[in-house]
Amino acid sequence: MHRQRLFLFLMSLAAAAATSALGQTVAVGPASTQGATYIPDFSGRWSHPYWPGFEPPASGPGPVTNRLRVRGGPQKGVSNPNQLVGDYTNPILKPWAAEIVKQHGEAELNGLGSPTPLNQCWPEGVPFVFRDIGMQMLQQRDRIIILYVLDQQFRHVRMNQPHPALVTPSWYGDSVGHYEGDTLVIDTVGIKVGRLAMVDLFGTPHTEALHVVERYRLLDYEAAKEGLERAARENYRVPPDAIYFDGDPNYRGKHLQLQFTVEDEGVFTTPWSATITYGRSTDDWPEMVCAENPHLYYAGKDAAVPTAEKPEF
Repeated sequence: MHRQRLFLFLMSLAAAAATSALGQTVAVGPASTQGATYIPDFSGRWSHPYWPGFEPPASGPGPVTNRLRVRGGPQKGVSNPNQLVGDYTNPILKPWAAEIVKQHGEAELNGLGSPTPLNQCWPEGVPFVFRDIGMQMLQQRDRIIILYVLDQQFRHVRMNQPHPALVTPSWYGDSVGHYEGDTLVIDTVGIKVGRLAMVDLFGTPHTEALHVVERYRLLDYEAAKEGLERAARENYRVPPDAIYFDGDPNYRGKHLQLQFTVEDEGVFTTPWSATITYGRSTDDWPEMVCAENPHLYYAGKDAAVPTAEKPEF
C-alpha cells in the first residue's frame, strides 16, 4: 500500500565484515590500524527521494533527461514530474534507441502511460534500480548485498572475483566488486534483456552488451553539496508524506555518492555517466510490494504481473 500511495501521489501531480575476501584483517570505518587494509563503512540506510532519479554528471555525456523539465515549474524547473518524456535528441542515443524513447514519451503525453519495470511490478535491473528512493548496503567478508526499498529488491556482489567466462543473463546481471582505497567499485555484465528491458524511466533500451561500472564513496557534506544541487535541479523532490522513507534535509554528516558509467555499443554512441547522491534516511524500512495490489496501478491499467493460468493448489 505504501508503494501504491507513492504512485497515487505522483499520478495526482498530472491531474562490515571483520575479514576481507582475501582473508586479511581489515579496518572498517574512519580508523585504521597499521598493517590493516582499510575498507570504508557504507552500512546503514541511505535515502535519495528524487524523481525520476539520475543526476547528470558535472561534465561529459550524461543520461536521458525529462524534456518536460522547464525552469519555473512547481519545484525548481520540474513542470510535470509525473509525465516522463525523455529527451530523444540526446546525442548518446543511436537512432533506433532515440525512436523508442520518443515513442515512450508520446504515450505519456497522450495519457496512455508507458510500461516500465517499476509500474509493471517487474525486476528493475541495473542501472534502472539506481533511481530507487532508498538503499541499504550490507558489507560481508566475500560479498556485498544491496537492498532497495521498493519491492524489496536486492543484488549480490561477489568480492575480489572475476566474471565467469560465460555469464548466464539475469535481471540484475553478474556483479563483482573490489575496493580502490576509499572507493567501492562494482562491475556488472550479463543483464537480461526482456520485454521491459530499459535503463531508465524514459524507456531507454539496452542490449545484452550492457556494461555498468559503479563507484561508491563517502563524502563530507560540503563535497556532496554539488551533487545534491544537481539532483534538485534535474529531479522532483518527493515529499516525505508520500514515500515513508525520507532523508533529513538538515543532515550535514557523511553522504554516500554513487557515480556510475554505462556502456552499450548497440544502443549508445558513447559511454555516459550519472550520479546518485544519498543522504541518511530518518525512517524505518517500510514494506512496499507492488505485486500484492496490482489492480489499476498505473494509467488505469493493471500491472502485468506474471500469473499462472490456473491455481497450482
